Amino acid sequence: MSLETPLDAPLVTTTRGPVRGERRPDGSCRFLGIPYAKPPVGALRFAAPEPPEPWTEPLDATAYGPTAQRRPFADVTTIPEPSIPGEGVLNLNVFTPAAGPEAGPGLPVLVWIHGGGYVAGSAASPWYDGAAFNRDGVVLVSLGYRLGIEGFLHLDDAPDNRGVRDWIAALEWVRDNIARFGGDPAKVTVAGQSAGGGAVQTLLAVPSAQGLFRGALSVSGAVMRPDGPEVARAVSRLFTSRTGRPATAAALRELSDDELLDLQDRLGEPGPDREGLPPMLSLAPFADGELIPEPVLDALTTGDAGAGVPLMLGFTAHEFNMVPGPGQDGPPLPVLLGGLGLTGERAAAFAETYAETDPAGHFGQALTDVTFRAPSLAVADARAERERPTWLYQFEWPSPVNGQACHCLDLPFAFDLLEADGVGAAAGPTPPRSLADAVHRAWVAFVTDQNPGPDWPAYTATTRATKIWDATPRTEKDPLRAVREIWLV
Repeated sequence: MSLETPLDAPLVTTTRGPVRGERRPDGSCRFLGIPYAKPPVGALRFAAPEPPEPWTEPLDATAYGPTAQRRPFADVTTIPEPSIPGEGVLNLNVFTPAAGPEAGPGLPVLVWIHGGGYVAGSAASPWYDGAAFNRDGVVLVSLGYRLGIEGFLHLDDAPDNRGVRDWIAALEWVRDNIARFGGDPAKVTVAGQSAGGGAVQTLLAVPSAQGLFRGALSVSGAVMRPDGPEVARAVSRLFTSRTGRPATAAALRELSDDELLDLQDRLGEPGPDREGLPPMLSLAPFADGELIPEPVLDALTTGDAGAGVPLMLGFTAHEFNMVPGPGQDGPPLPVLLGGLGLTGERAAAFAETYAETDPAGHFGQALTDVTFRAPSLAVADARAERERPTWLYQFEWPSPVNGQACHCLDLPFAFDLLEADGVGAAAGPTPPRSLADAVHRAWVAFVTDQNPGPDWPAYTATTRATKIWDATPRTEKDPLRAVREIWLV
């Protein structure tokens, strides 16, 4: 042991080799940047993940590992999401009350998949720290995965859905190793927000992922629509027509990160040649007919996907309401609504429903509904009809910063991290501690017992009971009826 290594630094031997973590002031431990697969570089850049090479000397696991994110969405994002250079981006972090010989009976485990539209995001965010979950007897694992072109573009000479394969490889690592960190591999709940919430829904629809988790928690989940191999091939053709590069691993493997991201930016630009393609999330999990047999929303609403897995899901009331309208020089709202599939009587119902809100926010509300609220409501309704254990919520507490419950606002409440960096900019200087206590307590209960507690009844076809997270949390009967009647009927 080096002079720099604390005497009480926890040491755990994984199936690939020993890792040395850090003991925190509260007695919990964290192990950061543990590789669950080989670095996806060279011949492995667009390949399925492979187990890492074994090692014998203790691996320093006291700093976050490299991230697949090389460029964030913007200079300032709601969630602080650092980009960390390096090749070994297929790594994960374990936060645990105790590890190694000192660990007691196996604890429930929460596996967290970060968001970022499947093209950005970072597991190294301070908003994903597991300290509060450890305090309450839950082991938390957060993972990184391949993004954008590397993770999700259909390539003729590479396996599809490489990012999804990364999630599965990480879950397999959890199955094989988490007991050594105090967790119970039979008590794993997979969770995530935005793209991560879509990842949860996707994993429910992947046959080879079944048995790797017993519960699912989808926060503001978003999936590709329309979906299917023909859509993925059309995105690849668009990529080639816009960049002049064949959509093959052979043509892209040697490009630098910056070169690949420049091509990715060109793929994402608006234009008439995008007609018929997903308006959002063109680089995202898709039904390839093999790993993902059918479109995720079809599998969850008309098929048997996730039938035996308890699911907690929901969204914020104003996810994308901060997206500005088109302005005086842009297309009128009816044209924009038509582009989202809303016409005729349903468009009129939308206008009537939101007649008392600021018209400048109507397009953002439509994006919120079509991307998050309506799809998740459809999943909840379908599961309720089949009597599958489901709990639905809407986070409504309005931040004093902008008067809305926007995308990502609920996360510091769920993680009980109101003092984390960046939270004040999103939630104001004094977000309600009582709300964080209530939301976090429900998450802990769900991960521990697969039920968020007696004050939150399951969502059924009869009651449609929905938890409303506000300054005073409450349960309402079918508060989202208007969303259903506008977007789903």
